[in-house]
Amino acid sequence: MAVDRIESFGSSMLQHGPENDRVYLMKLQQDDVPGVLEYIDELVARHDYSKVFAKIPATSKAPFLQAGYRVEAQVPGFYQGEIDGLFLANYPQPERQNDPDAAVVAQVLDAARAKTGSAVPVGLPDDGVHQCRLAQKDDCSAMADLYQRVFSSYPFPIHDPDYLAETMTDHVIYAGIWKEDELLALASAEVDTAGAHAEMTDFATDPACRGKGLAHLLLAELETLMAQEMIQTCYTIARATSFGMNITFAKSGYQYGGTLVQNTQISGGLESMNVWYKPVE
Repeated sequence: MAVDRIESFGSSMLQHGPENDRVYLMKLQQDDVPGVLEYIDELVARHDYSKVFAKIPATSKAPFLQAGYRVEAQVPGFYQGEIDGLFLANYPQPERQNDPDAAVVAQVLDAARAKTGSAVPVGLPDDGVHQCRLAQKDDCSAMADLYQRVFSSYPFPIHDPDYLAETMTDHVIYAGIWKEDELLALASAEVDTAGAHAEMTDFATDPACRGKGLAHLLLAELETLMAQEMIQTCYTIARATSFGMNITFAKSGYQYGGTLVQNTQISGGLESMNVWYKPVE
């Protein structure tokens, strides 16, 4: 299956393709409106995409709402700690907005909310063998291998070591937990310096090491680094049927911002995603 492509329209950035069967407006430059909306419509018509997903500042919402978009999630102070971020959706094929896993998604949210703010700090064994550190370019092969074992498919090409190395030079910071030379768990922060927010994402734990709180450790490590980088808001877009990841973020003090319905292709199928956010202290 072809990998979804990332391209620019003016100063805005989009991803689109058959793998996620959508157009994703990743970054909006206000001056590109209304042209970017017309371009998205062209892409939908040309490729018959079933969803459009747009991440925009609330100050730019009017033309999107007039075009039939709806708010699926909202993050207060997403841009520079001042302007709310909206996660919008439009469904050229209305059946995509019907989530077959809606009952499970509701159960996950109930379970996560019941754990809000209950995280207890857990450290690595003080054995000189385990370590938590930022990943470097020479780690990319091991990182890609772990992602391959955890995710049979993913919305971005994280199975490719060259892609991981490229993102490191741009805007993504990876943190991992190692046992000697063995990579046990990994996560990343996609940093938007101009917007002063960071997406905490790409969490993967070796199946043999789950249930040990490694995701909590990585999240705390990345949050500490984001505070040093003057980031105002951390957020995540988590698989809505994953009890583990939603509970991890709720325990760590993140608040629920909304559900993106049938939004992302992971491990072979479209999944709804929950948005969680947390102001950086």
